[in-house]
Amino acid sequence: MKIIQSRSFERKVKKFIKREKKKLDEQIRKIMDNPFIGSEKKGDLRGVYVHKFKLQAIQYLMAYRFVGEDLELVMVGPHENYYRDLKSYLKTR
Repeated sequence: MKIIQSRSFERKVKKFIKREKKKLDEQIRKIMDNPFIGSEKKGDLRGVYVHKFKLQAIQYLMAYRFVGEDLELVMVGPHENYYRDLKSYLKTR
């Protein structure tokens, strides 16, 4: 299984500090160990899984999906307006 990062995911991670990136890497490893750890979404977001985790005191969500045998990391961010932004991002792709 290969990990692919979307452009949106790369831009968000670039702004993280070292400690946050380390925590994010741990969460990605958890997803690699158990790809169905996140909850699958319905409706417009069918096929997209969202995994929730905390960075300091803020709850972050990480969206990912399967592209053949590979795992695509779609988007990461805080809960506020997350699903709205995720829908608009997926519509443009």
